[in-house]
Amino acid sequence: MASASSPTSTTISDRIMEAVLAQKLAPGTRLGEQQLAMLFDCSRTLVREALMRLAARGIVTVSARRGWYVIEPSLDEAREAFEARRVIEMGLIRGLRQPLARASLQSLKGHLAREKAALRGADVGARSFLLGDFHVCLAECLGNTLLADTLRDFTARTTLIAMRYQSSHDAAQSCEDHVRIVAALEAGDFARAEALMAEHIGTVQAHLRLPVQNDPLAQLRGALAPLAKGPRAAPAETGAQPAPKPPRGARRTPPASPSSPSDDDPSTYLGALL
Repeated sequence: MASASSPTSTTISDRIMEAVLAQKLAPGTRLGEQQLAMLFDCSRTLVREALMRLAARGIVTVSARRGWYVIEPSLDEAREAFEARRVIEMGLIRGLRQPLARASLQSLKGHLAREKAALRGADVGARSFLLGDFHVCLAECLGNTLLADTLRDFTARTTLIAMRYQSSHDAAQSCEDHVRIVAALEAGDFARAEALMAEHIGTVQAHLRLPVQNDPLAQLRGALAPLAKGPRAAPAETGAQPAPKPPRGARRTPPASPSSPSDDDPSTYLGALL
């Protein structure tokens, strides 16, 4: 897969970014310098420069002992990334003062056409990339290339967030949201376009399967919780007669053993030990 021409650190970092947006690199994926150098047919120094560039953009991280890895966003980082996207994307639309240029609308509609074609096809990577890249394309068409570059990084982060937290958001719904946003922009209804963007980002975030709390002891805490005990037997009434003794020579019946817990009970093993 080596490039026909000599790669640069920029082309290497761009390829890694594209793979993230296409959901081909999962959170926590190790990026070995030697393997990447062999893949791109270049020096490890060039690879390291590309990885350092991505680390500065918050896409990869490095450990002195473990090497380079794709980031694994925490819950707080997930919330911050979506909030940053709201500020950028809604702010860009709110700042519009005149209708979009014809060339910008054509560019957006062309992107939507590629999204729809990807939804009909079998290339999941291309579909994921185009759905994420719509937001970058929109920022460029709204005339702010600097924020478009920033938005590309945040879109990559939210892609990794969706992978880590198993988003159930439907790709066809994302495409339909994009279509409605562009239609509102074409009609000059910027307030509606902004509201649709807020709804879209909120829906994507709401479909993340985020844990209620980030408690590393949650599973063990639940397993070791005190067992629920049944009601105590009522105390014997005052003056009650003791139970009659069995006749001499009669076989004593051993007390019934408590029923063993079901195999379906998750506390069976711990219960036997405790």
